[in-house]
Amino acid sequence: MQKIIRIGTRDSQLAMWQANKVRKGLEELEYKCEIVPIKSTGDLVLDVPLHELGITGVFTKNLDIAMLNGDIDIAVHSLKDVPTVLPEGIIQAAVLKRANYNDILVLKDNEEFFGQPNGVIATGSLRRKAQWLNRYPTHKVVGLRGNVNTRLQKLEDNDWDGAVFAAAGLERLGKRPEGAINLSWMIPAPAQGAIMITALDKDDFSKDACEQLNHYETQICVGIEREFLNLLEGGCTAPIGALAYVDPKTEEINFKGLLLSKDGKKKISVTKNAKVGRHRFLAKDCADYIINKGGKELMQDDIEVEKEFAIYSTKKLSEIQKKLVAPSIEVTDSDFIKIRFNRIAPKVIKSELENVIITSKNGVEAIANSFTADKLKFKNIYCVGRRTKKLIEQKIGKVTKSERNAEKLAKYLSKEIKGQEATYFCSDLRLDTLPNTLKVSGITVNEIEAYKTTLSPAKVDAKVNGVLFYSPSTVQSYLQENTANKVAFCIGESTAKEARKHFDNVQVAKLPSVESVVELVNQHFIKE
Repeated sequence: MQKIIRIGTRDSQLAMWQANKVRKGLEELEYKCEIVPIKSTGDLVLDVPLHELGITGVFTKNLDIAMLNGDIDIAVHSLKDVPTVLPEGIIQAAVLKRANYNDILVLKDNEEFFGQPNGVIATGSLRRKAQWLNRYPTHKVVGLRGNVNTRLQKLEDNDWDGAVFAAAGLERLGKRPEGAINLSWMIPAPAQGAIMITALDKDDFSKDACEQLNHYETQICVGIEREFLNLLEGGCTAPIGALAYVDPKTEEINFKGLLLSKDGKKKISVTKNAKVGRHRFLAKDCADYIINKGGKELMQDDIEVEKEFAIYSTKKLSEIQKKLVAPSIEVTDSDFIKIRFNRIAPKVIKSELENVIITSKNGVEAIANSFTADKLKFKNIYCVGRRTKKLIEQKIGKVTKSERNAEKLAKYLSKEIKGQEATYFCSDLRLDTLPNTLKVSGITVNEIEAYKTTLSPAKVDAKVNGVLFYSPSTVQSYLQENTANKVAFCIGESTAKEARKHFDNVQVAKLPSVESVVELVNQHFIKE
């Protein structure tokens, strides 16, 4: 029986149109499909400008989570909404032939306001706002969020002169008004007008199916635009435009790019051509030109935002992770636990170990610190977390079973290896949940202290509103010097279980990753 490809999509009218286009394309290739609608943060939070949400992939994150959780097989996105770096395990499976990439102006009445100093235009896009103010500096630009129908209705209900839309969206739904004006001078968002399909890297069936829908020329052009965006480190927080297209006469790729200040007063633009097949450095050359002309300084000037909230991370964050935090949130961090690997005695692994349990990346590193992979004789390896699994398979061997948390793994093992022995590589500080559950099921647990966890707390400033925790040990460390009068943002259920003993407000990330904890922080404080 042929597999049914589950197509994930946002549930707006436009998103459903795009998903149905993909469904029809796959069904013409004789694949069976069904559509699974999923709400996004961008659809749920409509009263906050996109750049203030501070979430990478505000319209795509929930689809990513659904795919990683196995609820859908592929996801259909407006490519301009997709972060330039996809989550680990998810790949671009196809890009459909691009539609109209232009922005258009939908008028409320007529064009007379163009020559007047007090015109009012609506858009939720920083890029459109900055370009409009650059061209019409005396006009006012107001915020506009929502799906296509919502925005058209808001234009009708308000005393505005017009609103800017992506042409493709209105045209796909048959809603482009007759009097709409093409804004040919406005550089579109990178990949505007293109539809992208994502799939799990390990899902060969779905990847092979989607690859047949890929449009190569579109793939090249939007790839250049998105690389340009990535190299400038822009996104929803910077007004960046990019357009690449192939001139059929010369077979050259023509590229236009620009960066503006948020108020539109400053603009740096670039144009460059390259032959198809010799375009490898086109995006980099153009991004370098923007940067050398003062692009970094221009973006830095726009970053200065009043900090309304403060958070403290009990683990050092990378610069990339810090940039994911909303601009209105101040971030402080330090390592509240320090790890020291123990030397594991060779006699521990002399004979083949039937069942091995590893619940953290530190456990993996500790084992790898004492032995090379060829010395290890582990028959079945059971672990907690996707990232731990990946590290095990890189440094030790194949994982038999992985679960999201220790409690779920304990329940699985209680049935799977009941009455057998298991070797648990753990820290000197660990929760009793897993070994106790196994012992109740008649499983003999041999605990090997693979590493030591030393608590290294710091005093947290009273102004801090929330604390980020990544393990039960970080909670314990924090409480040695601080009180539990803040919001606890936890990476997983095991950490949250420890935090609930002390904190009144405990929130748990959807995925066991730093990025997911940061997203949780952004959503919480934006809603307040």
